[in-house]
Amino acid sequence: MAFFLQKSSIANHFRSSHRKTEGSLAVPNRAFHVELGDREKALLAKDPSLKRFKSYKKSVWRLKRIGDVLTIVVVAGKASVCYKWNEVVDEFYEVVAMKSMSGQ
Repeated sequence: MAFFLQKSSIANHFRSSHRKTEGSLAVPNRAFHVELGDREKALLAKDPSLKRFKSYKKSVWRLKRIGDVLTIVVVAGKASVCYKWNEVVDEFYEVVAMKSMSGQ
């Protein structure tokens, strides 16, 4: 297995991309932490006037659940209609076959 990994192009790709980032111009994976300024802190602060527009987790969960139930009901209804339609079509073909066999 190790032999195939050494010879595979996927392994070569990962090795070559790793070597490219080892240089002095490589961008570090993690940035340095910078403290937020006054403006950013003010923008992130809670505003009491916007509290009535806040969506609460419980109501969002309930609305999602209603959507899921409605989706299931619609799919089940459509499956039922398709099944009943197939029964109607089968009965129609039986009637047509009976009429053609009787010579009418």
